Amino acid sequence: MSPVFRRESEYTFKIYSNEEERMHIHVIYQSHDAKYWLEPNVELAKNNGIPEHKLNEIKKIVEKYADRFKEQFKQHIGKRIDD
Repeated sequence: MSPVFRRESEYTFKIYSNEEERMHIHVIYQSHDAKYWLEPNVELAKNNGIPEHKLNEIKKIVEKYADRFKEQFKQHIGKRIDD
């Protein structure tokens, strides 16, 4: 199980340890999820069913906490814990 790195509004932000090394964050909304790159800029990498208007809201949250997510990513991925 992947740890939760932030909960905000109706969104849950997670980092999985067994993925590529490029910094990114996953967001879960209801039964859907999306992935955002954190570098070089915040941008949507993949969307699995989250409505467009929610993606805009999520991107603003990711941008707001991008530096914190990057730090959490480095700490978590460095451990390489099996999810």
